[in-house]
Amino acid sequence: MNILVWNEYRHEKKDANVKEIYPNGIHGTIATFLQEDFENVKTATLDEPEHGLTDEVLANTDVLIWWGHLAHDEVSDEVVEKVKQRVLEGMGLIVLHSAHFSKIFKTLMGTGCDLKWREAGDKERLWVVDPTHPITKGIGQYIELEQEEMYGEHFDIPAPDELIFIGWFSGGEVFRSGATFKRGKGKIFYFQPGHETHPTYHHKDIQQVIKNGVKWAASINTLTPTYGNHKALEQI
Repeated sequence: MNILVWNEYRHEKKDANVKEIYPNGIHGTIATFLQEDFENVKTATLDEPEHGLTDEVLANTDVLIWWGHLAHDEVSDEVVEKVKQRVLEGMGLIVLHSAHFSKIFKTLMGTGCDLKWREAGDKERLWVVDPTHPITKGIGQYIELEQEEMYGEHFDIPAPDELIFIGWFSGGEVFRSGATFKRGKGKIFYFQPGHETHPTYHHKDIQQVIKNGVKWAASINTLTPTYGNHKALEQI
């Protein structure tokens, strides 16, 4: 399995606090813990040629993990279209935190993907609402984060194929914090925690969910359907 972790890599260059939490970038931290379970993990960032998402790279990616926040508008429409096509062809996509507003997620959802938010260091409790789902393997009844940016309903997404987590925040809000979708042959998992000023991606349960999400989203050797005019299987 070939995994690619994509990140804007902007906050880490501008904010000393973020750089202290993620000295090798958010993408570097995620890639490091994924390498505990997977051999082929690479990274790409916004300022690389073609945002690091060349035709060759995408063609050899089984699961793409996406983190963005400051520079959604800087991602080229051409690259977004290429990523969309790869998802439709079967590439898995893990969308993290503020990437809910990324071009690729909004394009695949077909909605505005807006929500309520508050940066106040709320405690968050992520309740598992589908304990049978493979994304929750190894997780207890809930994950507790001492500090996280609040995301609240209404979350302007289509009804998920599967709702995995509901987040509760100490300010009183709730949020559909883990949800899955299918587009074409591709599987998509949106996972809400991961504000850049909190060490969320160092939390072992958060790491486990992302690892599980990668395994779930991979669609290696999935049968490709045929379309168009089709001859009858039986004698008419």
